[in-house]
Amino acid sequence: MTIDELDARLIKLLAAEPRVGILEASRRLHVARGTVQARLDRLVASGVITGFGPDVDPAALGYHVTAFVTLQIRQVSGHDPVASLLAAIPEVLEVHTITGGGDMLCRVVARSNADLQRVIDLIVDVEGVVRTSSVIALDTPVAYRVLPLVAEVPRHR
Repeated sequence: MTIDELDARLIKLLAAEPRVGILEASRRLHVARGTVQARLDRLVASGVITGFGPDVDPAALGYHVTAFVTLQIRQVSGHDPVASLLAAIPEVLEVHTITGGGDMLCRVVARSNADLQRVIDLIVDVEGVVRTSSVIALDTPVAYRVLPLVAEVPRHR
């Protein structure tokens, strides 16, 4: 799906103010309410916009440590069974299959370094995990973001 400049402006507005209503969005974007609703419906249906939930900071919930854990797995039955078991661990926020020295990369959180050991032990106990390697994030100077990509799309069309 391609997005145009109006789609990009709508996405930027929703990212800045997720609770803005359709009518208010139409006023700010200087387009009809029906246009905003149709654009929003199309962006959701096509998978460009994947959610409207609140962004929650794990540190605000007491999880002050973020780590990235690289897994080497037995590849007998593939990645899916391991990923399903990892998804049952609440502190595992993301799992990616990767190339390179490992097979999977997990972003995990913990309440402390000692608690991180507990989380890693849970990961190691997952059937199919052979070995882990971990790095602790000290800071996040650039957090997850997509708005710069959204801003670039209309310019490259």
